[in-house]
Amino acid sequence: MRDLLGLPQGERADALREMLGPLERVMAPVIGEMDTVHTHQTGSGFRIDRDDPRLLAAVEQMLRAGVWERIESSLRSAWGRLSAAAPGIRHAETVHVVLTLGNPDDEHLTVRSAGHFGMGGIPGAILLTMWPTPTSLAKIGHTAAHELHHNVRYANVDWNPVTVTVGEHVVAEGLAEAFVRELVGEENMGHWATALSGTELDGAYAKVTAAIDLAGMGRLPAYVFGDAAAREMGHEPVGLPDFAGYAVGLRIVDAHLAATGLTAAASTALPVHEILTNAGVPTTTRAAQGTRD
Repeated sequence: MRDLLGLPQGERADALREMLGPLERVMAPVIGEMDTVHTHQTGSGFRIDRDDPRLLAAVEQMLRAGVWERIESSLRSAWGRLSAAAPGIRHAETVHVVLTLGNPDDEHLTVRSAGHFGMGGIPGAILLTMWPTPTSLAKIGHTAAHELHHNVRYANVDWNPVTVTVGEHVVAEGLAEAFVRELVGEENMGHWATALSGTELDGAYAKVTAAIDLAGMGRLPAYVFGDAAAREMGHEPVGLPDFAGYAVGLRIVDAHLAATGLTAAASTALPVHEILTNAGVPTTTRAAQGTRD
């Protein structure tokens, strides 16, 4: 990224495509042809069509903080925990991890997400996006562990954009955050899973669990990310605060863990209906997301 930001603006798109190339090679067979530059720009990534002195300064700050080394260390620890808890669990042979600087003017990244988030649901690809803040610098490695949990889960559990349910998505987020808690302690969990409590969490739980069997990827964002993010994605809000699905998912997963004595690591590949049943959440969907044969 440091080298890219030193290039003339007209050469930056090709350099960005090269940087994101490993992810494109993994993701394109799953989601179809993709324009990585467009995906980067619309996904809170740094701008390449202008010179912004904040960008290079942010990259240098990340380098001084050893961000990449912390991500590597966290991923090694996470994989050690996952492989020990579930010997023989399916996983991508290689997981390509790309860390990219975010857009400092993007509200979803810098405000709602406290400067960091990731995408890891396609086995073999993890994309981390961050803008350096005290929170993101401290937690980006833990976000990588969260995404690795997704990466391994979806090497074992099918994700079909037509049949995926609210239940699968929120349970996956709850499992990933419970896994971070097992790995590095509750204080290092993402704020998205812990920001709601009391009556606000109770209300969100009631609304999300009432829609637990709602299917179709296009219908999920409001229940998972909350109204503000849903509006930005072009979806209808449903009356939920930011990241409500994460907090609800964690409550569901905690009930499952308490009922079974399992860990989040050992639960990585469990079907969603099994986790919901263990947690006492009524559902009519029994096989929308099953384990792979």
